[in-house]
Amino acid sequence: MYLCCTPRVELLRMNRIRSTLVLAGLTAALSRVPGASAQNSVRVSGQRQPAESEPWQIVQPPQSSLVLARDGSLVGEIGRQFRTSVALKVMPRYLPHAFIAVEDQRFYQHDGVDLIGVASAIKGKLFGQRRGGASTITQQLVGNMHPDIIDRRDLSLSRKLREQSAAREMERHYTKDQILEAYLNQVDLGHGWFGVEAASRHYFAKSASRLSLAEAATLAALPKSPVLYDPTRFPARAKTRRDLILGLMADQGYIARDAAEKAKSEPVVTAPDAGMSAPAQYFVDAVRQAAQRAGIPVANGGYHILTTLDPVLQRAAVVALEDGTARVEARPGYRHPSYAAALKTRSPYLQGAIVAIDPSSGDVRALVGGRNYATSPFDRVFALRQPGSAIKPLVYAAALTDSIPANAIVADTALSIPMPSGPNYQPGNADGQFLGLMTVHEALVRSRNPVAVQLGMRVGIDSIAVLAQRLGITSPIAAVPSSAIGASAVRPLELVTAYTAFANLGSVVQPRLITRIEDATGRPAYSAPPAPLTPALDPRVAFIVRRMMQDVADRGTGAAARQAVPGSIPIAGKTGTTNDNADVWFVGLTPDLVGGVWLGFDQPTMIAPGAAGGSLAAPIWGQMIARYYATGGSTAPAPNVWDVPPPGLIYAELNRDTGALADSTTTRDHRYIEFFLIGTEPAALKNDPWRMPQFGPLVFY
Repeated sequence: MYLCCTPRVELLRMNRIRSTLVLAGLTAALSRVPGASAQNSVRVSGQRQPAESEPWQIVQPPQSSLVLARDGSLVGEIGRQFRTSVALKVMPRYLPHAFIAVEDQRFYQHDGVDLIGVASAIKGKLFGQRRGGASTITQQLVGNMHPDIIDRRDLSLSRKLREQSAAREMERHYTKDQILEAYLNQVDLGHGWFGVEAASRHYFAKSASRLSLAEAATLAALPKSPVLYDPTRFPARAKTRRDLILGLMADQGYIARDAAEKAKSEPVVTAPDAGMSAPAQYFVDAVRQAAQRAGIPVANGGYHILTTLDPVLQRAAVVALEDGTARVEARPGYRHPSYAAALKTRSPYLQGAIVAIDPSSGDVRALVGGRNYATSPFDRVFALRQPGSAIKPLVYAAALTDSIPANAIVADTALSIPMPSGPNYQPGNADGQFLGLMTVHEALVRSRNPVAVQLGMRVGIDSIAVLAQRLGITSPIAAVPSSAIGASAVRPLELVTAYTAFANLGSVVQPRLITRIEDATGRPAYSAPPAPLTPALDPRVAFIVRRMMQDVADRGTGAAARQAVPGSIPIAGKTGTTNDNADVWFVGLTPDLVGGVWLGFDQPTMIAPGAAGGSLAAPIWGQMIARYYATGGSTAPAPNVWDVPPPGLIYAELNRDTGALADSTTTRDHRYIEFFLIGTEPAALKNDPWRMPQFGPLVFY
């Protein structure tokens, strides 16, 4: 016989083998002695555990609550651990077999402790060979299910013996299938996703019952190291281990060799956005808070929360915000760190928020509270910020209600308003100019600040505050002239809610995130039908202001939004920019959506010299709306859906420059149709019944 080493070395090798076998037997013996029983008090990491602890018991692990979009697709989870337990019988057979093949190939033969595996592991340690830890699936389950009693981070022999004892006890109380099912629902598979159902949902956007053989083997690769073999970050590394597992499954007779080879040929492909139908972490946070306010303990898990989110619009909003903020950072004159650079240095970076509401129901269809939830989960949709000129439609609505017609002439001029304390208030315009006399209508289109201040002072800031409150703005509006141009901070959600009155001809909605909640058995736990529309504004006033905002989009400060949206889709809106260029807005509406875009820094800072809502925020809104309709999110509304006025209005063709009735000298490009509340029309129309529309849409220039 050929010897590979000297007699002395061979003797040492034989002694090591004997020691291995003796130690394996000692391990088996000690795991059965009364002192190692799971029923006795033990010490884990220096903490004395209560005598009643039973580490061998299978308990129901924490479940997560699922947040579903309006189409039933998954958009998020809520809970301490993301897990949904499923029965072993609904899983494809190769899924548990993949875990057995790599984690515990003698699972069906041992009593909870694999003595052959223990001996192999000890031998590997003695000879410096790389071996597994010899922990069976049952042992892993004991440690994973009862980490407060069996701490698997403790590498001591005493912990190992307690774990083995508990594993044997578990095998005496439960069947192999019960243990395997519990393990597959308990195991940590990375990213805070526990169990095969949650992992399948997030890695592959499907239920565990629908996993392919290759996908099942990919999940089975993760218990060894969820980080190292993460298929979303390291697909090549994950494939190597997956293919190893497929080979083991074939070797152990769980699958045919040709099936293994076919599965090996498949690439590792994971679902985008962690398997969600749309990235919606900010929305999910808002849903959790709303559910908890309603008294539903969704954080405890097990609920199905049906929400109002439209995944198509949500994706459009996320992409539009990403693209739009990147464009701002690339503009000449932008001096702040870019988003990518700021993440590396942890510096402040340009933020943004978008929220969109269905004006017929109040359903929140999209909500994006920032650019990166992982690094900044603060939701700016609910943050107080100055709206700038985006508040002006409310000011103009109050003026029209106070019998100031849209063709009234007001001067865009320098003002100096005495204040009770401090210097006089002197509002200016973003362009540093004053354009002189103009109509109220034209002043809104061009967003002239002195005109809005004069209108606000004429009707009273307190009247504007009352109207704002009726429209759903709960934030206080200070009784100062500057509130007429947006000095009083509001929340984006409030402002968008207020604009629904213009879409609904005077009726405002209540925002709704949740439609209903079901418990784990499918029984209703909470229901939230849409609140009825609340009349808050004269429908005639809402119609006139909406027409003025259509002009804002068509040829005014919001023209960038109009350029992005197909001309067949009616839009209206208003830009907003604060004096220091720290907040920029665009709040716009279509017949079936009202949405707002805000950009700025969390600590108010000038974005860039000349930054304005029309150039920065309006394009983002336009991109979102255009993408939404283009991708089939909704049927495009009829082009003339807004043309029919409510009863009680008089119209006339006017000269855009003078506000007077158009005559033969008025050129076509200066003619437009204006509407008036009865009693505010030009004197020449007061007794002309032909100027009061009765039926059908008008043809506008």
